[in-house]
Amino acid sequence: MKARLPDEFRGGGQAAMMKQLQKMQEEMARVQEEVENASFSASVGGGAVTAQCNGRQELLSISISPEVVDPEDVEMLEDLVLAAVNECLSKAKDAMEQGMAQAQGGMPGLPGMM
Repeated sequence: MKARLPDEFRGGGQAAMMKQLQKMQEEMARVQEEVENASFSASVGGGAVTAQCNGRQELLSISISPEVVDPEDVEMLEDLVLAAVNECLSKAKDAMEQGMAQAQGGMPGLPGMM
């Protein structure tokens, strides 16, 4: 009984595989640019603090509601800012990871790609 090779491995299989890899790499570059240019935001404390960042994980802005500015409780404000920034950056990171996974089409990560 002969083993059957998938079509991409018959004939010009290596060229076809390289073409497929190039297409995947182009898609990953497109997704990366799209996510890097996207904006993400996160609010904590019932909207008391809002952070906005981009897909390059750069902080773009922080909004703080005047009601939470209490000179007697600076630590709470620091915690809210930290939580908002971390959540925003996490959203950007997750979007990039999901986009790359989709662009790879289920293929495991390849060295040098991304």
